[in-house]
Amino acid sequence: MASCKAVLGLPITEKSSFIPSSSSLFLRGTKQSMLCFNNSPLVFPLDQRRTCRSIKVKAPVASVSEEVRKKVVENPRKLKVRAAVTVRRKNKEDFKEALVKQLDALTDKIGRNVVLELISTEVNPKTRIQKKSGEAVIKDWYEKKNVKGERVVYTADFTVDTAFGLPGAVTVLNRHQREFFLESITIEGFEFGPVHFPCNSWVQSTKDHSTKRIFFSNQPYLPSETPEGLKELREKELKEIRGNGKGIRKLSDRVYDYATYNDLGNPDKGPELVRPILGGKKIPYPRRCRTGRPPTDTDLLAESRVEKPHPVYVPRDEAFEELKQGAFSAGRLKAVLHSLIPSLIATISSDKHNFQGFHDIDLLYKEGVLLKMQIQDHLLRKLPIVRKIQESSEGLLRYDTPSILSKDKFAWLRDDEFGRQALAGINPVNIEKLQVFPPISKLDPAIYGPPESAITKQHIAGNLNGMTIEQALQEEKLFMLDYHDIYLPFIDRINAMEDRKAYATRTIYFLTPLGTMKPVAIELTLPPPSPGLPRPSQVLTPPCDATTNWLWQLAKAHVGSNDAGVHQLVNHWLRTHATMEPFILAAHRQLSAMHPVFKLLDPHMRYTLEINALARQNLINADGVIESCFTPGPYCMEISADYYDKHWRFDLEGLPADLIRRGMAVEDATQPHGLRLVIDDYPYANDGLLIWFEIEKWVRTYIKPYYPNPGSVRSDPELQSWYNESIHVGHGDKRHASWWPQLSTPDDLIAILTTLIWLASAQHAALNFGQYPLGGYVPSRPPLMRRLVPESARDPKDYAEFLGDPHKYFLAAMPGVLTATKFMAVVDTLSTHSPDEEYLGERQQPHTWTADKEAVEAFQEFAVAMKEIEEEIGNRNRDTSRRNRCGAGVLPYELLVPSSQPGVTCRGVPNSVSI
Repeated sequence: MASCKAVLGLPITEKSSFIPSSSSLFLRGTKQSMLCFNNSPLVFPLDQRRTCRSIKVKAPVASVSEEVRKKVVENPRKLKVRAAVTVRRKNKEDFKEALVKQLDALTDKIGRNVVLELISTEVNPKTRIQKKSGEAVIKDWYEKKNVKGERVVYTADFTVDTAFGLPGAVTVLNRHQREFFLESITIEGFEFGPVHFPCNSWVQSTKDHSTKRIFFSNQPYLPSETPEGLKELREKELKEIRGNGKGIRKLSDRVYDYATYNDLGNPDKGPELVRPILGGKKIPYPRRCRTGRPPTDTDLLAESRVEKPHPVYVPRDEAFEELKQGAFSAGRLKAVLHSLIPSLIATISSDKHNFQGFHDIDLLYKEGVLLKMQIQDHLLRKLPIVRKIQESSEGLLRYDTPSILSKDKFAWLRDDEFGRQALAGINPVNIEKLQVFPPISKLDPAIYGPPESAITKQHIAGNLNGMTIEQALQEEKLFMLDYHDIYLPFIDRINAMEDRKAYATRTIYFLTPLGTMKPVAIELTLPPPSPGLPRPSQVLTPPCDATTNWLWQLAKAHVGSNDAGVHQLVNHWLRTHATMEPFILAAHRQLSAMHPVFKLLDPHMRYTLEINALARQNLINADGVIESCFTPGPYCMEISADYYDKHWRFDLEGLPADLIRRGMAVEDATQPHGLRLVIDDYPYANDGLLIWFEIEKWVRTYIKPYYPNPGSVRSDPELQSWYNESIHVGHGDKRHASWWPQLSTPDDLIAILTTLIWLASAQHAALNFGQYPLGGYVPSRPPLMRRLVPESARDPKDYAEFLGDPHKYFLAAMPGVLTATKFMAVVDTLSTHSPDEEYLGERQQPHTWTADKEAVEAFQEFAVAMKEIEEEIGNRNRDTSRRNRCGAGVLPYELLVPSSQPGVTCRGVPNSVSI
C-alpha cells in the first residue's frame, strides 16, 4: 500500500477512506475511478488518477484495521452540516403577491413549508438503498420576510452519518402557496469542503406539483460513471421532464415536448387568417415546443391560439426572468406607442398617409411625432397611456437616430455603401462568388422558363475596370446576391395583394482594386405569363442621367426589400431561432443536468424557447408584425419553410463550411485558420473566424478529457439519444438526409457542439443586433415595396407619373407611415440588449457551474480570448486600409464585438438566442 501511495504521490498517513479528501469535491465526475480497499472507496485527485490508471494494483492492505472499521460501521458518528439556500426574490410585487409572501412566512413559523433532503452518491452496502439525510426545514424564512435585496440566503441544518459520503443530490419540497426561484444551495460542514448545487429553477408549490424537486451537485458524470446513489434519480428526473405527450401544459409545468407549427393561423376569426401547418411531409419544418392547447373550432388540425397579453406555455424555467421580462415589456410598450399614433393619424387622415418627403422621416428622429397632430383632444383623453407619454415627453414620441445616419446622412444613396452592406451590414451571409456567367436558375424550366439569367456581357462589360468577364471570373472579382429562386415561386401571389409588389432579383457586384464592392447590374424578374415561357426581366445598370438614376435607386430598393425578407425569414428566424429549438428540447429531454455536455450547452439555450414562443404569438403569426411589415405578407413563413426544405443543411451551418459553400473562402493550410478569404476585407467573416476558432478550441479542451476515444462517444446512451432525437424528431422531416454528420468520434462531437454554440451566439448576434442601428432608416433598406419599377411599355400612365415627380413616386413605393413606424419600433426592440444579458465568455456562477477545476480554468482562458478578440476588432476598425469598416462616414463593424452595455448598441455577442 505504501509503495502504491508513493507512486501516486499520496501521503502514507492519511485520513480514513470513508471520507473523501478535500480535493475530491472538484474531481471530474466522468473520471471518478475508485479503487476499493475492503469495500471502502478511495478517491484520487485528477492528476494522480491519471498516473494510477497505468498501474496494476495488487491486493492492497487496508488503511485501517478491520476492528476499527467494524466499530465505525456499527457505531457511526453523527455530523452536522448546514445548507445555505439562495432564493432570488422579485423586485416588483403586486398586492396579491405581497400578501401571499407574508402568509407563507407566517405559516413557516408554525409549519414545515420548505423541506430539504440530502442524498449521497453512495448506497448502503447492505441494503443497496440510497443514503439519505433526515429532512431539514428552512428555519429563517419568517425572520427574513422583510429583508431587502434581490437575493436572500436562508439556512437549513442536516444531521448525517460520518460515513454519509459525498452529497450528490438534494430534494426540495415547497409547501408554500406560491413558487419561488431557487438560485443555488451550498452545503457546508463536510470535511472535504463545501458542495455546490447550482439550481437556477422555479420550485413549484405542492398544490401545483406534489413531487419533490431534484437538484444535482455541480459534479459532472457521464451516464456510465454515475454513482450508485444517483442512478435512480438521474433516470427519474429525465422521465419527469419528458412528460407523456398528453394534455394541456400548465404554465407551472417543466415538460419539454415537440409539436408542429400549427398555431400560426387563427381560422376561427376568418379564412384570411388561415395558415398552413409547418412541419410534416407537405411542408417540412423544424419542430417547436408543444403546448397541448385544444384545436380550433374551424380546423381540428390547427391549435387554438393564446393572444397577448396572456402568456404562451414554455417550460417554467425557460421563461424570462424579471430583469429580462421588464426590458422586453418596456420594448413592447415602446413598439405599441410608436405605432399607435401613426395608426390613429392614418385612420383619421383622408389619404393613405405616405411620407410626403424625406424630411418627414427625418422629423421622426429630430422632433418626434407630435401627439396632437391631426388628433382631437377628446380622443387623447380616451387614451390614458398616450396622455402619460404627453406628460413625460412634452407630447413628443421620438425615435432614436439609427447609427447608419450618424456618420453620413446620405451614405445610403451611394453604390459603394450598397455594396459594403453585403459584407458588413445586417445580412452579410448571402453574398456569394459568381461561379458561372450568366447565372443559372435551379427552378423547374417547365414551369419557370429557361434557366439563364437575362444579364449579358454587354450589361456589365464597361464596369469591370478594363477586365473581360472571363478575367473577372478567373481572378475572383465577381460576386452576387441571388434572390431569384427563393422569391420567384411566390411573386404572383405577392403581387396580387394590394400595396405589395416584388421581383425575383439578382445583383452582380465587382470587387474593386480598393477591396470595395461595386454593383454593376440588377436583374428584376417576374414569373412567365404561362408555364415554360420566358420570364419578363429587366436589367438595370449604374445610372448615366437623372431618369436612370431614379430607376436605379428603385431597383436597389427592391433588392434591399428582398434582402430584408431573406434576412428576417431565413437567416435570422429559421437558421438560428427555429433550427436551434429541437436541439434544445432534445438536450433537456435526453441529457441529465449532470451530463458534461448539458453543462456545456446550458448557457447557450437560455431564453430561446421563450422568445420563440413570443414570436409565434406576436411576430410570425397570421397578421403579425412580420406579415405586416415585410413584402411577402401572409406568405412569409411559407418562404421560410421552402428554404428549409430545399436548402438548409446542418453540416453547412458552421462558419467555415458556409463560407466555402458560398465560394467566399477556400481551404488553405498556410492560413491561420486553414482558410483563405476570397475578399480580404470581409468584416463579418474576418471577425467571425476569430470567434469560431476560439469556440472550437474551448469545446475541444472541454470535451477531450470526457471523451478520449471513439468508443467513449458511441457508448454514451444519453449523448446518442440527444443527437438522434434532435434529428429524427426535432428535424424529423429531414431525418433521412445523407448529409447529417455522424456522432461516432470526439471530433464529430466537437464539430457538432461548435456549430450549435456558434449559431446560438455569434451568428445570431451578427444577424440581430444591427437591425435598428443599420436598418432603422427605412429608405435605405425598405422591408417592403408597394410599387414596381416603372416601364413605359408595360404601363405608360405609371411611367408618366414617375417622370412627373420621381421623388413622390419613390416615397409612394416605400412603406407608408404606419408600416414604417411599426417596423422601426419592433426592430428597435429586437436590437436591444437586456440588463441581465450573458455574453460569450460569461456565465452564471462562473466558478461553481461545474466541480471540474480544469473545465473552469479552460473557460477562464476562453473568457480571456474573448477580451483579446474585442481588442483585435477595435484595431481593425481603426485600420484605414480596411475600407469596408473604416473611412469617411463609414461605420465600424462591431456586431461581433463580444461585450456590450444594455440597450441598442450595435455590438455584443450573447451566449444564446435570447431576443
